[in-house]
Amino acid sequence: MGLKKKAWKGLLLLGVLALIIQGFSKIEFEPKDDFIGLQLWSVKDDMKNDPKATVAKVGAMGYKFVEAAGYADGKFYGMSPVEFKKLCEDSGLQFLGSHTGQNLPSKERWDETMAWWDKAIDAHAAAGVTWIVQPWMGGEGYASLDGLKKYMEYFNAVGAKCKAKGIYFGYHNHDKEFTTEFDGKPVFDHMIELSDPDKMMFQLDLYWINHGGKDPLKYFEKYPGRFMLWHIKDETELGESGTMDFNTIFKHKKESGLKYGIVEVEKYNFTPLESVQKSLEYMRTTNY
Repeated sequence: MGLKKKAWKGLLLLGVLALIIQGFSKIEFEPKDDFIGLQLWSVKDDMKNDPKATVAKVGAMGYKFVEAAGYADGKFYGMSPVEFKKLCEDSGLQFLGSHTGQNLPSKERWDETMAWWDKAIDAHAAAGVTWIVQPWMGGEGYASLDGLKKYMEYFNAVGAKCKAKGIYFGYHNHDKEFTTEFDGKPVFDHMIELSDPDKMMFQLDLYWINHGGKDPLKYFEKYPGRFMLWHIKDETELGESGTMDFNTIFKHKKESGLKYGIVEVEKYNFTPLESVQKSLEYMRTTNY
């Protein structure tokens, strides 16, 4: 009996150590070569028609985590936070992030909008996500520097709410942030400089910054550590256009501050599911 008790204690200790190590690995956010996620907007029609089967197929491909684009009224793709998290985990995936948001509210609608965020953040916290990203900004942010400053005050306030619940808040760019300028400086530069690094990070879309005529490497040099997330995207499937120098960009993961790389496909030469599978296969040929 004494040997059996010692054996059980040893197994228990190993289990505790495993949980501790797992916790530390999540906290440190060290990107791994094979730890690649998928933005589920890439298969949005499939998610609309049959989310459970689609998530299972994404997991079977070899993706390691997903970023959702289907939050509404406290649910993800019509499922409760716990239900959707379990679906992902049963499919071999982690549910790590989500795209959602609200436009800049008027003074009269500020409290209403912040109440919306409280509900949304609680739902994301219940699902155990690491980040929430808003992937758009309304016209006020591109109309004037004053309008952009108001947007950034709003984003910083949302970021503070997310941080209080242990969630990162960030912003995802398109090309307009680089083609619109105030005082000779792109909107994106102003956004980074007006954001509070303690409350807000950025999800850099590698395709859209290239489409906007800017070099991501120069942004990594100018604003090191500010880009916790990347959207790894091409014109269609990854590697198809021949215009995206992914291998050069991938050499600068540490400088950028990257923690998670997320594949996104929005135009297709095949079915969406085939396209995201081909994109994952391409990623395995790179130096990511």
